[in-house]
Amino acid sequence: MERYIKKYWPIFVLPTMLAFLIGFLIPFIMGLYLSFCDFTTISDAQWVGFTNYIKAFADTASDFGHSLWFTALFALLSTIVINFFGMLIALLLVRGIRGTNLFRTVFFMPNLIGGIVLGWLWQVLLNGVLAKYGVTLVTNEWYGFWGLMILMLWQQAGYMMIIYISGLQSIPVELTEAAAIDGASPWQTLIRVKLPMLMPSITICTFLTLTNGFKLFDQNLALTNGMPSNKSQLLALNIFNTFYGRNGWAGAGQAKAVVFCVIVVTIALVQLRLTHTKEVQQ
Repeated sequence: MERYIKKYWPIFVLPTMLAFLIGFLIPFIMGLYLSFCDFTTISDAQWVGFTNYIKAFADTASDFGHSLWFTALFALLSTIVINFFGMLIALLLVRGIRGTNLFRTVFFMPNLIGGIVLGWLWQVLLNGVLAKYGVTLVTNEWYGFWGLMILMLWQQAGYMMIIYISGLQSIPVELTEAAAIDGASPWQTLIRVKLPMLMPSITICTFLTLTNGFKLFDQNLALTNGMPSNKSQLLALNIFNTFYGRNGWAGAGQAKAVVFCVIVVTIALVQLRLTHTKEVQQ
């Protein structure tokens, strides 16, 4: 069998490679090329060099620089908050309390709801609460920021909880029993035994939440649509509005998309490298 696999492996790899080329690599190369062009359609693209990149960073109407740091802050804080609560819920649900399966289902279900629907639901809920104080989510960008944080926590904590539960259940019972026999407190067992063994799960969860924080679009669109004055725009919404909402800015929108891709890939690789190093050390 191994001999045939070695001989015919290109046939098995071909469908996946074709899908990768058609669905990702070719569009990415075309997008990279178009970021250096002025165009309205692909057929009329004209090379303009780095003009689109200069135009993108000098854009004051949509304030790309503000969206950049606003998104970075959101991605960082949401990664910490979502993983903290996801792990906390997982630690509580592996204690064997009654109704554990029901609680797992309830916490996971928000992840199955579409982002547009979630954004609309939370817009109604949060604006109903804020109306008592005479403000709305679009009164200030920070109302939208924390509203989006609550929304993403509610949606993603249950998904991270499932991954952490799987990691906790894979920890050998002998290790925790040995720690208890040696006199370790529950807190010491968590810090010295469980967390090091959870590093593969932490790697996956931080990768997912960090990249999702940077790529967030539909929830941002439905919750605030970038208001007020584009101040609560995350990067994906900023790029969308630049590309599709402004005549003559398609090239600049494509340049923003390339910068966005480089940022997300770089941060994801650094994060994976750091967490993988921790896994190896353990």
